[in-house]
Amino acid sequence: MDSKIEVLSTVKIEYQAELYKIVDALNRTLKNQDLMFGLALDTEDQSKAVFTIYRT
Repeated sequence: MDSKIEVLSTVKIEYQAELYKIVDALNRTLKNQDLMFGLALDTEDQSKAVFTIYRT
C-alpha cells in the first residue's frame, strides 16, 4: 500500500483565530477529490500561519 502525499502549495499568512474553520470546511468538502489542507503556526513567527495544500 503506497500512500504518497504531495505538497501542491504552501503559503505563509497572518494568523487569525478562526482560520481553522476554513481549513476544516475545505477538508470536508474536497476530500473526495484527493485534496487535503493543513494549517500550522510558523515556528519562527507565531503571528504567522502556514497554510498547505496536499494531494493524497
